[in-house]
Amino acid sequence: MAILNIMRKMKTVILAQFGEKLRQERIRLGMSQEELAARAGVHRTYIGMIERAEKNITLENIEKVCKALNITLGDFFKDFK
Repeated sequence: MAILNIMRKMKTVILAQFGEKLRQERIRLGMSQEELAARAGVHRTYIGMIERAEKNITLENIEKVCKALNITLGDFFKDFK
């Protein structure tokens, strides 16, 4: 049971870190959630759910979002620890 709790916490941390980075990049570009969603080809509520760490984004959608932000995957993740 303890291992499962640790894994859940780790998942929550990475989702929150990803969501915060996404929000920072979007705001840096002066983009609304709606605009980012349209550029990435995803639903607008999906962006909000990712930023709030409520949704576990897929690799395919990470790529779409990074392209919409005009940032490489490597640059997006460079500050992750």
